[in-house]
Formats: sequence, C-alpha cells, structure tokens
Amino acid sequence: MKARGKRGGRKKAPPPPKPLLPGRGGGVGRRGWNGNGMAGSTCLLLGSSGVGKTLLVKRLQKLSSKDGPKDLGEPPATLPTVGTNLTDLLLGKKITIRELGGCMGPIWSSYYSDCCCVLYMIDAAKPTQISSSCVQLLSLLSAGQLASVPVLIIFNKIDLPCYMSLVEMKSLFRMQDIVAFAKQPIMVVETSARDGTGLANVLQWLHSILRG
Repeated sequence: MKARGKRGGRKKAPPPPKPLLPGRGGGVGRRGWNGNGMAGSTCLLLGSSGVGKTLLVKRLQKLSSKDGPKDLGEPPATLPTVGTNLTDLLLGKKITIRELGGCMGPIWSSYYSDCCCVLYMIDAAKPTQISSSCVQLLSLLSAGQLASVPVLIIFNKIDLPCYMSLVEMKSLFRMQDIVAFAKQPIMVVETSARDGTGLANVLQWLHSILRG
C-alpha cells in the first residue's frame, strides 16, 4: 500500500532570517570581536555632525602609518558621515575606529557593547552646540554597557579664532563633576584635526588602551 503524500504536494516555506542588529552578525559587523565573542580592539568615535570626526580619523591614520609624515599638509576633503565608517590603525596592535554619523545619535547605543574605548568629539568653536553635546555625553556615560569603558573627550577646532579655551569648556560642561561621578575612566584633550595640534595625545591614549 502506497504512502499518502502531503496534501497539495506543496512544501512549507522556510521562516525568514532574523534581522541583524547594528554591529552584530556577519560581515563588517563582526569586526572588533575576538574568537570568544567578546569585544575586541574597536574604538567608537562619536560626536555631533560637523565636529570633525572624519578628518580626525584621516589625520590619525596618516600619523600612525609607517611613513607618517612630520608635516600633515593641507587637510583632505571630507563629507558628512551618514552611516558608519571603519578605519584600521596600526599602533603596535590593530585597532579599528568605528565612526558613527552624528545623525545616528538615537541608535549609538546599539554599538556600545562592541567597543573597548570611546572617543567623544565636541566642537570647541560652536557655542550653540554645547547643550546638545553635553546631553549626548551624559547619556553616553550613563549607559550600562560603557560603565567600565575608557572615554576620551576631545575638544576640537582650537585652530579657529572663535574657539573657547579648555578652561571655559570644562567650566561649561562642569567637567569636574562629570569626571567625579562617572563610573568609567575619563580623560580630556583639546585638538585641531586641521593643523594636527593635540593629535599625538589622542594616539598616545589609544596606545595606552591597547597596552591594557
């Protein structure tokens, strides 16, 4: 007696694949994770639109190259980051800088568990952006995933004549209180991604993170 086939002879369609979360899953999203599934040497670069994140990365990449020039030359052309950019730096060990566009602020937290440190940039020559930058910084520092992740706060664009001094910026941000109450280690530097001022301090900080 022949076995009866399935009604209609149609095969059941397989379930659709689950969507990948930002920074997770296959391909580029797995960069910065080691074989144990733990966060590896990936550094998040965050900040409002127009603070100079892309230029900073290009300058750091040039300075950290084997033939890094003493003179950085004219700043290269950049475009606002809409999504995410990945750039590898060789500082004895490799570290991947994951730059997130300022417009992605609402979903920055999706990437917090994938990093070993954070660079947070602030435009020191744009007073109108201070309040929003401060709110973003406090939100970042209060995130549970970043409770033990080192953070370097970068006051950029000090080459502009209208920039506010480090003393002024620290006062406006009440930086002493922020550092005192934050769970994670915090350092503050001022830079000019345009002329290279202070970039050696950023590289030195990244070196210290890689050394552990």
